[in-house]
Amino acid sequence: MTGRRFAPLLLPLIALGACTTPMSPVEVTRFHLGQVNERGTVAVEPAPGAPSGMEFNSYASAVANQLRRLGYAEVDGVGQSLYVAVLDIRSGTRERVGGGSPVSIGIGGGTGGWSSGVGGGISFGLGGDRGGLVVGTQISVQLKRRSDQTVVWEGRARGEASERDSAVLAERLAAALFRDFPGESGRTISIR
Repeated sequence: MTGRRFAPLLLPLIALGACTTPMSPVEVTRFHLGQVNERGTVAVEPAPGAPSGMEFNSYASAVANQLRRLGYAEVDGVGQSLYVAVLDIRSGTRERVGGGSPVSIGIGGGTGGWSSGVGGGISFGLGGDRGGLVVGTQISVQLKRRSDQTVVWEGRARGEASERDSAVLAERLAAALFRDFPGESGRTISIR
């Protein structure tokens, strides 16, 4: 058989090898006293020592999107909201641990009679170790009543992504953090 006959079979596997490495599950822990029923206006503000600039803005936007989905109305003015969502972000990087190729494809052929033959083969891997950095991030949110600074809900979500996928990590962490809001208090869960 020639390589041309195998080409249509190889294309989906080559595309699979080009896909990005799946992100790790997100670990989420939340704390609250009973249901958080009252909705109102909310402002997302940085915790002391939280990063600023574009990094904070991307995570603050992701948290605000989730709060809007839950029925809160975001306001920008400091001191003008019923609630404050105090956001802290902690990130770090590490080298990706190397590993072998997850997919191997072999193509072989042979010629010859029943008692003798010549064979040949070629093998190559797809989606192998690409190296690079892994970004680990934890976001923590405290939802406080502005009037008396009472924390009515708090949670943290932590996950990792390859450096090239770190832009989607903000949305992924915020979505996991507010999934099934308010969530079971005091329990750490893993969300894919």
